[in-house]
Amino acid sequence: MSSQRSEPTGLYGADADEPTQRRAFTGGAVPVAVYGLGKMGLPLAAVYAEVSGAVTGVDIDPEVARAVDAGECPVEGEPGLPGAVERLTADGSLSATTDAVGAAAEASVHVLIVPTLVSDDQPDLSALEAAVRSVGEGLDPGDTVVVESTVPPRTCRDRVTPWLEAESGLELGEFGLAFCPERTMSGRALEDIRGAHPKVVGGADEESARVAELIYGQVTDAEVYTVSDCTTAECVKVFEGLYRDVNIALANELATLAGEFGVDVPEAIEVANTQPFCDIHDPGPGVGGHCIPYYPYFVISEFESATPLLQTARHVNEYMPEYTVDRAAEALADRGRDLSDATAAVFGLAYRPGVDETRASPGVDIAELLADRAETVYAVDPVTTDSPPAGVERVSLADIGARELDLAVVATAHDEFESIPWTAFDDSVVLDGRRQLDADAIGHPLVRFGDGSGEN
Repeated sequence: MSSQRSEPTGLYGADADEPTQRRAFTGGAVPVAVYGLGKMGLPLAAVYAEVSGAVTGVDIDPEVARAVDAGECPVEGEPGLPGAVERLTADGSLSATTDAVGAAAEASVHVLIVPTLVSDDQPDLSALEAAVRSVGEGLDPGDTVVVESTVPPRTCRDRVTPWLEAESGLELGEFGLAFCPERTMSGRALEDIRGAHPKVVGGADEESARVAELIYGQVTDAEVYTVSDCTTAECVKVFEGLYRDVNIALANELATLAGEFGVDVPEAIEVANTQPFCDIHDPGPGVGGHCIPYYPYFVISEFESATPLLQTARHVNEYMPEYTVDRAAEALADRGRDLSDATAAVFGLAYRPGVDETRASPGVDIAELLADRAETVYAVDPVTTDSPPAGVERVSLADIGARELDLAVVATAHDEFESIPWTAFDDSVVLDGRRQLDADAIGHPLVRFGDGSGEN
């Protein structure tokens, strides 16, 4: 806990008019600390630094902090970020440290964007708690705390506020608190933060909301939506993920019925979506990434009321890798082959095309399942640097054409896969889980995900 407290020096409760406060923020007179310099945090710190010219980034990893402070970019796959970090550290707009309490003592605006993990279907807020308590130790009257991490609804009200008050000796009203969720995707973070989507802000009180709206009015070129309170803003972010999980589950369940329908389900979905009240997503072999597979548990595990729809959607989407492998085994059996004797290759371990991220990736799950059921399993991914699962051999894009395959499963639609000489695999079965390939170019059996009308 800080031993001394200063008079209000930040934006919260300031006497100056808003134009003067905006000039202070953009002129570097309002120091900012961004806690968490990961895939979302470092781009956010860079954009804040572009706008305010006075940002300290904080990370618990000494190597990350050292790299950023030296003008290096430890985050890969973000266009424009390496150049921005180099430029902003060189001109003094951005620095980095592992000293969270020291950074908090110097800053007037505190932006938290640390991960919320899920363990055994339970949200783990330990990283957020540690960061918040460090901020609390250095918190001064007039400071504003902004949480961008995705969290369960009521986190700011029931947890962040008490943590800050306990560590600082201050009460909400002496400092401000707002929830302003990140709305970014890997591979386009700078673009998203600067204004690809409207920014949502919700304050713990009216003054907190005013300050958050003022700040993000400068940070983003997009419209700023100010909602009733922090909890509403938390719900906005979580609801976005829940919608997608439930919608994809609908599409996936319909795809599993394709054989009984005797139709190409994605074709039916595409035409159904020409009606303006229908927006069914695309089916696929599963749902991955650090968002959609986890956000449902922010509601399922945190609240007492039953959530059968959310739980069913999770069950459907978590089942899809198993369904994909079963479908592949059936396709082999139709040609008189057994998966247990097969050599298989999984094309794509990343959860999304062009992104080096395998968290909760269906491609990884499919590879693991095949490793238990097939004789030999290869994995091909031109983007991700992660190792494949145990029992799976990684093969380069250049070398896979020389391997003899019985089965190829496309789990991720990397652009590079379109240039593979698929005809080299002769009579192997290709299961296109992302409907990426041109059936006419394959030259041998092709099973397209969701197609129950026969082979293409």
